[in-house]
Amino acid sequence: MLTSVQKEILQTLINLYQSSDGKSIKGEDIAEVMNRNPGTIRNQMQSLRSLSLVKGVPGPRGGYKPTIEAYHSLNISISEKEAKVPIYKNDERLPDISVAKIEFTSVPQQEECEAAIKVLGTIKDLNLGDTIKIGPTPVNNLGIMGEIVGRDDMDNILLVDTTTIRSIPKQTVGDIASKNVISLKIDCGLKEAAKIFSENKIDGAPVIKEGKVVGVFTSTDLINALANNMEDIVVGDLMSKEVIIINEDLKIAKAIEILFKKSISRLMIADKDNNLLGIVTRTDLINSITNFEEFPIF
Repeated sequence: MLTSVQKEILQTLINLYQSSDGKSIKGEDIAEVMNRNPGTIRNQMQSLRSLSLVKGVPGPRGGYKPTIEAYHSLNISISEKEAKVPIYKNDERLPDISVAKIEFTSVPQQEECEAAIKVLGTIKDLNLGDTIKIGPTPVNNLGIMGEIVGRDDMDNILLVDTTTIRSIPKQTVGDIASKNVISLKIDCGLKEAAKIFSENKIDGAPVIKEGKVVGVFTSTDLINALANNMEDIVVGDLMSKEVIIINEDLKIAKAIEILFKKSISRLMIADKDNNLLGIVTRTDLINSITNFEEFPIF
């Protein structure tokens, strides 16, 4: 049976080891994080080594590494190729921190559901009342959003009152994409582009040159051009050339991540030669998840 101090040391070691990408951790670094005397850490490490929870690494770059038994003793799952489950606060991903385990403590109905989140990495910057987003998880693409209502620094656990739970389907973007894509030629005039947008009730379209995707032109580009008396130019002069082109086999979860990371509303699907195959929009991705109008940003 581990003492509270040993559990805290072991948890800190695992947190530091996780964020160091597998480098050995010095006792002084553990002592600094825990605000304890380095001698205390060294003494406890002897006990943890005897319990096969820690192994020492000799040499100038040496230190300590947790063993598989260390993860098991703290009820942390681990695999040889551990997938990192991200945590977001204020829509920004928190660095050097990930989710090790999610347990739902009550599930009578979603608005009353609480989740205990086991975290790898320091949780000191996460406070009661903070709204966080977690996920997607690697196996079932689960995403959670909620408010922190409890925090256990000893076991590195956050208690979250969930407000949103989503499971992103394992389909590919090719399964949900629009294949009959409305596109614009690179020499298309602004009046013609406006007519195409109006007739098809769209607010943007890929720009094509010789059958290849070369840009994206949106209603915002059109409005800015008209506001600046630039009616005589063509869409090729105003289009955005930073086109995000994806493969039709890309998973929906990854497409959502790209969409929000790049702050765009549509992704172009093309083959290896840049021939347009389809388009997937923010609306397509939302509809693939739920019938709700909003979903968490992962």
